[in-house]
Amino acid sequence: MILAKASIEKIIRKSGAERVSSEAALRLAEILEEEGLEIAREAVVLAEHAGRKTVKREDILLAVQE
Repeated sequence: MILAKASIEKIIRKSGAERVSSEAALRLAEILEEEGLEIAREAVVLAEHAGRKTVKREDILLAVQE
């Protein structure tokens, strides 16, 4: 798991939860990591298509829209 458990728990608490189980935090971290990888892969493709090696903010935004 790349994402810190404490950060994930904080996200869940910001959503209104008083308590968060370790299993819930772990599963959300896994889901966010999977989604993040997909977005990043698409952003890399967009950057390469634009002739760049650097992934920019605009690539991430476009990748999220797709």
